[in-house]
Amino acid sequence: MKTKRLFVVVAFLLIAITLFTAGCGSKQTSVPGNQNQGKDKLKVGFVFIGPVTDGGWNTSHNNGRLYLEKQLPYVETIFVQNVPAGSDSERVMRQLIQQGAKVIVATSFNYGDTVKKLAKEFPDIYFLHATGLEVAPNVSTYDIREYEGTYLTGMVAGKMTKTNIIGYVAANPIPCVVRAIDGFAMGVKAVNPNAKVKLLWTSTWYDPAKEKEAALSLADEKADVLAQYQDSPAVQQAAQERGIYSIGYHADMRHFAPQANLTSFTWNWGPIYVQEVKAYHDGNWKGKAIWASAKEGASTIAPLNDKLVPADVKKLIEETKDKLSKGELTVFKGPIKDNKGKTIVGEGQKISDAELVKCNWLLDNIEGKL
Repeated sequence: MKTKRLFVVVAFLLIAITLFTAGCGSKQTSVPGNQNQGKDKLKVGFVFIGPVTDGGWNTSHNNGRLYLEKQLPYVETIFVQNVPAGSDSERVMRQLIQQGAKVIVATSFNYGDTVKKLAKEFPDIYFLHATGLEVAPNVSTYDIREYEGTYLTGMVAGKMTKTNIIGYVAANPIPCVVRAIDGFAMGVKAVNPNAKVKLLWTSTWYDPAKEKEAALSLADEKADVLAQYQDSPAVQQAAQERGIYSIGYHADMRHFAPQANLTSFTWNWGPIYVQEVKAYHDGNWKGKAIWASAKEGASTIAPLNDKLVPADVKKLIEETKDKLSKGELTVFKGPIKDNKGKTIVGEGQKISDAELVKCNWLLDNIEGKL
């Protein structure tokens, strides 16, 4: 009888221990504002195609990630950098989901196939795809009207050139890059109709040596301002070596070439991340296409270099920036012709968003080819 009673007591203790262990050891990932209520933070996973220290595209997105954490205390971000498109990106995104990420931020256009596949497999995970094309119930694409910011930097270049030759080093002739260059050239033309933009393609997003070589060749052709659509600061450094001016891209590149850099076009991704993650947190997000503008503070430029840029130029840029933020200025307004003599849009007309998305022409003050 004692043996039986002892067995019952031991069994009861074992059951109690098992229940206690299960309660402490199984940690549910909770999402505030959604079905899983709890104390855990909302995890957001970021995937970067390059190093977050590149000073360019990846740095700009990482700045947005840090801004997101600062603005939304209930958010915890996790990230992986240097992730190529294809099988590697799929593996990494799966790992982030396994680690509890409820929102995946894919910061490269090249991740499109992976996002499309995993969004179908994980309908409860929300995907943000930078510069993507396909929207789904749990996928939002997002981009920034970069041409508004490059219009401002083009104005700076047009005002600061003495030779009327502005060099531009660019990665690949895809629509978003072409659109940015055209916006820059529109800014140049607005303040200096006599200036030309000499364009060189490198066919690479990140190759400092190749970018610098292209920049130096443009300087040899008497360009006294060098601009770029590249991920590294090599163009800025080349300009400083030659004692000429430069315009950066993606993020503020002043510290790479303080004696040359006038300003930089900067992507301000942070407000988009806050808006979309907050919508998920509040339970009212939905897949959509986002194209943020100067009105939201998304397309902007770094502070002008006071040691190099005169006060009158700074005043002009600030006034133009204010007009863009109020929606009082349209960058692509006719008459506009390309560098082959074709009329893109007539007098007083505006280019539609549908046409801008597939931008495949170069403004008539650009010397270069697609």
